[in-house]
Amino acid sequence: MPKVKVGDINIYYEIYGKGFPLVMIRGLSSSLDSWPSFTIKKLSETFKVIIFDNRGAGRTEPVLDGKYSAKMMANDTIGLMDALDVEKAYLLGYSLGGCIAQEIVLNYSHRVEKLILTSSWCGPPHGIVTPDPEKNPFPKMLPFMKAGDFEKMARILTEALFPEEYKIANPDVIEKVVKNYMAHPPIPKGFEGQAAYVESFNTYDRLIEIKIPTLILHGTEDLILPVENAKILAERIPFSELFLFENNGHGMLTQEKELFTQKVINFLMKEKT
Repeated sequence: MPKVKVGDINIYYEIYGKGFPLVMIRGLSSSLDSWPSFTIKKLSETFKVIIFDNRGAGRTEPVLDGKYSAKMMANDTIGLMDALDVEKAYLLGYSLGGCIAQEIVLNYSHRVEKLILTSSWCGPPHGIVTPDPEKNPFPKMLPFMKAGDFEKMARILTEALFPEEYKIANPDVIEKVVKNYMAHPPIPKGFEGQAAYVESFNTYDRLIEIKIPTLILHGTEDLILPVENAKILAERIPFSELFLFENNGHGMLTQEKELFTQKVINFLMKEKT
């Protein structure tokens, strides 16, 4: 298994394809197994795709108890890039990964060529979480994680990722999402550390400092981070463009994997103007 020492942790990573590097950062509690295989395969035809498990997820050690900081997780990614001799890369962050990606660009802008924020937000107090606590899966997942019931935990999360009609029409996709999440489930220490980062994260006032081309992708029916978050990002980031996936939830990159992947490719291949 490929691992590399970065600071106080050993980061598990995988690389696919050749070309200009594209570093992809996962969301809260999920491992790299949760990236749609279609997307990784398609992107690797054009780019050197680097995926990895965040601190406290998958096969990367949590190490520290308590809260993870924005700077800490941004430095993890930069440290991985250093270890792999990647001087500059495209950066794609999903959900929590989008938070980490923002922090990277704000602190290491010279290391990022283009930025893609998928199903993400700027954090409180300006960012918006679902007003219905029953639709937020993460607090409900922790007891089952501590009990070792990873399937129940995965199903709670998956239930919140997609609109009801999609879940009914695509039971095979739902089962695959559950299976991929369970492949390397998080442990409580890592989950709690990542969750604390989400609660303390805030880039709203600094978003105007992001001066690289940025693509913002979001589902209109996102139950975890409502679509208003994408509009806030688009309004605050100067060189950004926004595309909304109609009738898609927080799991948009799986629900619309073909269109999502093509949007990513088109944006990254587009010449600067």
